[in-house]
Formats: sequence, structure tokens, C-alpha cells
Amino acid sequence: MHKIYYFALCFTLFLSACTDVENPVSSTPPPAAPTEFAGGEKRFNSNCAGCHGIGAVGTDRGPSFISKIYEPNHHGDAAFHMAVKSGVRQHHWNFGNMPKISGVDKDDVKQIVSYVRWLQRENGIH
Repeated sequence: MHKIYYFALCFTLFLSACTDVENPVSSTPPPAAPTEFAGGEKRFNSNCAGCHGIGAVGTDRGPSFISKIYEPNHHGDAAFHMAVKSGVRQHHWNFGNMPKISGVDKDDVKQIVSYVRWLQRENGIH
């Protein structure tokens, strides 16, 4: 009987440790981006959404950018540029390392970051 109880306790703890309360994935579609951020939204959806989700809400492959972790005072715009150019070692989340992203230039990243910052503002991040 003690073995069953111990197993159930360990299994429950394991599942709770795997739950990411800091990175909830929203089922609500993001708001339509204003015209000035439409280019960034398009580039984000083409290059980033596969891991970071439509509207940057995160997926099981990458974190949400709608998080205080990614506010400008913690992860400035230069961090996004470096991540695209060089990749990033895992440090805040348990998604593994981010590879560098080929075919995305500085202007693309600038537009993507502007879009992400707009999403953050819309969600009260900064």
C-alpha cells in the first residue's frame, strides 16, 4: 500500500513540476496588429510562431514573449537580435537551446521586435 501511495505522490509531483504556470498558452487569438506593426507580425508568424506561438503566446516548443521575463528592461531589443543571429542557450525555460535563424536580416528582426513590444504593451507588460 505504501508503494502505491509513494508512486502516486511522486507522479503528482512530477506532473506539477512539468506544468508551466509562468508560460500559459492562450487559446484567445491575439488582437489584429495595427498597420505599423503588420510587417513585424507577418515576419514573426513566418519565422517565430512555430515555436513561440501566434501572438507570441508560447507553445510546447518555445516560451511566450508575453511575459515580464522578456520586457525591455530584462531582455532588451539587442537580445532578440543576438538570439536570431547566434541562437540562445536555454536559461529561463525548459525548451532546450534556440538555434540561430537563417534568412532573417536586421530589418526583419527590428520589425519583429517592434511587433513583440506592441503585443507586450497590449498585455500590460511594459
